[in-house]
Amino acid sequence: MDLTKKGHACVRLTKDDHTLVIDPGGFTEPEAALGADVLLITHEHPDHFDESRLRAAMEANPAAEIWTLGGVAGQISAAFPGRVHTVGHGDTFSAAGFEVEVHGELHAVIHPDIPRIANIGFVVDGAVFHPGDALTVPDRPVDTLLLPVQAPWSKVSEVIDYLREVRPRRAFDVHDGLLAEPAFGIYGRMLGPDGPGVGGAEHTRLAPGSSISVSAGR
Repeated sequence: MDLTKKGHACVRLTKDDHTLVIDPGGFTEPEAALGADVLLITHEHPDHFDESRLRAAMEANPAAEIWTLGGVAGQISAAFPGRVHTVGHGDTFSAAGFEVEVHGELHAVIHPDIPRIANIGFVVDGAVFHPGDALTVPDRPVDTLLLPVQAPWSKVSEVIDYLREVRPRRAFDVHDGLLAEPAFGIYGRMLGPDGPGVGGAEHTRLAPGSSISVSAGR
């Protein structure tokens, strides 16, 4: 399975001529969702959920389907009857040859005065975990973690502790669309061997458009 980093929180996973896309929101490339057979949306914030991009992908591929939580499904399901599926924590499903598990329930706390919304994460083929906007620790080993490295709801100490708790074999940055170029080196040092330690995980930043192979989960 090949993983391609797209802008901000979005990734594309491809295998056997099928493509799965997670969170093609408003900060990612307009074409990021095109060609997808499977679309997974973690929550309704616009940097993860862009209705116009989902509509374009669904119209371009009449066989494409969406799996997401109720808050997103309710906004787009009427346009694509039978092709938008609501899932939640503990659900599993198969789609276009991918095996997907759902983990998590709530968005991370931004501020105590801001109500929390629902958020789910996805483990794909037992190999890759995208937590959305949360520091969800799945109740299973994770080989490749897509690490939300920067957000209004996080600080670097929490990101380090999250890596220590999940203990993936390797982690690739996502949720980095608000970072300027000088920040990448700072985060790389903090999450690498010169930092305080992240439990042995191999941390790497993939530039948007870069791809890497990922193997089956452990």
